[in-house]
Amino acid sequence: MITKNKIKLIKALETKKGREKQGLFVAEGPKVVGDLLAAGYVAEEVFDDEDDVRKVSFLQHPQGKLGVFRMKRQPDVFPLDHFVSLAANELMLCLDGVQDPGNLGTIIRLADWFGIHHIFCSIDTADCWNPKVVQATMGSIARVEVHYTDLERFIDALPKDYPVYGTLLDGEDIYTQQLTKNGLIVMGNEGKGITEAIRKKVNKKLLIPNFSTNETKAESLNVAIATSIVCSEFRRRKE
Repeated sequence: MITKNKIKLIKALETKKGREKQGLFVAEGPKVVGDLLAAGYVAEEVFDDEDDVRKVSFLQHPQGKLGVFRMKRQPDVFPLDHFVSLAANELMLCLDGVQDPGNLGTIIRLADWFGIHHIFCSIDTADCWNPKVVQATMGSIARVEVHYTDLERFIDALPKDYPVYGTLLDGEDIYTQQLTKNGLIVMGNEGKGITEAIRKKVNKKLLIPNFSTNETKAESLNVAIATSIVCSEFRRRKE
């Protein structure tokens, strides 16, 4: 039977402060737990007793298995040279202030689906170890590397004229613009979009056109949906 102290420790992992203090995060459900174990994440404990899981679950409907895992620690000095070398051949995502855990989790899942291995996040982007984010990834958090860094510094370190894409209202129609096999795709905050500082570093502006014929139209797309459209178009034309 799970102890009160153990319940208290696990419940504390719902907050970023608690996760950072313990260096732990929670994953729920057989698939998510299984994917993390398969990817080599270290499990402090795995619970599969129905009563125990119910006592510590963050879900309204617990899924029968819960794991407490060690977080992957980022190095004190961000290895820019390593990722700049990757940039030559890879398509990568950049999130500028995405706040909603569900959106971040979905974007991580999308990255996994479209074969994107690295996501670079601004410091104010939601924490990828938040239980809601981990759950929304459906196991993809095990296969996609999420990095938090100073985005201005990171983009400035990329080669000159490196393709930095961003979805902006003054961009070119994504379905007619030439797309490269590599590059950085910047997606912005749910309400404010890409910050002015990062917008100035975007050298290839994209627009997802609105095809509605109604007089009143949706003003914008959810950031996760927009990310899926952009990634799909890049991969459709990757050859």
